[in-house]
Amino acid sequence: MRNHPLHKPQGLAGIVNKFRPDLRPFEDLYKHIHSHPELGTQESQTASLVARHLKDLGLDVKEGIGGYGLAGIQRNGAGPVVLIRAELDALPVREETDLPYASKVHARDRDGVERPVMHACGHDLHISCLLATMQLLKAAASYWHGTVICVFQPNEEEGRGAAAMVHDGLYEKVPVPDVILFQHVDHQRTGTVSIGSGATQAAADSFDVRIFGRGGHGAQPESTIDPIVIASYIIVRLQSIVSRDIAPSDKAVITCGSIHAGEAENIIPDYLDFKLNIRTFDSQTRKKVLERVKQIITAECEASNVPTPPRITVTTSFPVTNNNAAVVERLRHTWQAYFGGDLQRQEPKAASEDLPNLADPHGIPYAVWFCGGTDAEKWDDAARHEKLDTIPRNHSDHFAPVIQPTLRTSVDAMSLAVLTFLSNGSSPVA
Repeated sequence: MRNHPLHKPQGLAGIVNKFRPDLRPFEDLYKHIHSHPELGTQESQTASLVARHLKDLGLDVKEGIGGYGLAGIQRNGAGPVVLIRAELDALPVREETDLPYASKVHARDRDGVERPVMHACGHDLHISCLLATMQLLKAAASYWHGTVICVFQPNEEEGRGAAAMVHDGLYEKVPVPDVILFQHVDHQRTGTVSIGSGATQAAADSFDVRIFGRGGHGAQPESTIDPIVIASYIIVRLQSIVSRDIAPSDKAVITCGSIHAGEAENIIPDYLDFKLNIRTFDSQTRKKVLERVKQIITAECEASNVPTPPRITVTTSFPVTNNNAAVVERLRHTWQAYFGGDLQRQEPKAASEDLPNLADPHGIPYAVWFCGGTDAEKWDDAARHEKLDTIPRNHSDHFAPVIQPTLRTSVDAMSLAVLTFLSNGSSPVA
């Protein structure tokens, strides 16, 4: 890439500080979105709100992509194409934060079950950040050249939204980007930014498993095949995969987060249902772990003479997030001068993300990074007392990022990231 004075970190910082919008309206927007969460595939009101903001900025807006997904296009002459992304959906969690803008919303999920709904993963902040970033870039248009695409994706929590947008023709409606950028509010001190290269987030595979037995009276277990006993052996045995089937240098997490069978203490049920979630960081380990999970489930059932083979249904599947090293180094170079000691190196996280589904089918380089959302005093006090694990994390019913300086840090980090790649027509990745 040719040198350009505006693309020195000092120059980019000057642009951000000059054109950063008043963030108070975006704080109010964040509170509104937080109070009105919508489950995945149901994000109609959130999408409409975002579309209005993008149209008010004069962007070319494409709606209804892969469900309620939408994209805004800001063209500003010849140059690279940068795609930035936020998520629209919330989680089936009952909020317990006691915030004045806490969610009281309930909605029916895809199975028709009424659930409490909460933005417990920061997607409300991501939306507010991207809209503020687009306003900043619009105001600073004389200082950069290229195209910015802001994508607001549905149904991220189920791992289906990114792929749905691509399959619905996203890259027929918007230019194929040269680079994709995404940031996530996370369990770290507010004001900090962290990024790492390579495998940054785990692949995640989730399954619904049904174990079939033969029910009967609890006083006559010899005439039954007890699915509860079978499942107990399976769940305990699955944990041995991590300790005995893969190398200590590899990483994997196997979690059984739900188990249900029967309705009475003296009746052995006909079947048992449980849910599994498996996290891995590379394709070889992923393949081996998934094979062993299925082998153990099947073998335990066969050993117990079940009348029907187990039913194993894939419910979600997230790819490994592999940050492009060249993109990461460019970002670190820009951010180091701006954030100083608040720029941290991110270790791999077992959490998962479907953003690679926007990038991998087209070979687009990308980077995902994290911005802290925990109040600085609370973080420092917990660190002094070695109690950082007591601070609510993403997906907790007490997850409540402090709005400032989290929002400002996020807007600055994203704006600097976009500006890093928007110069006079050169390829954004060296």
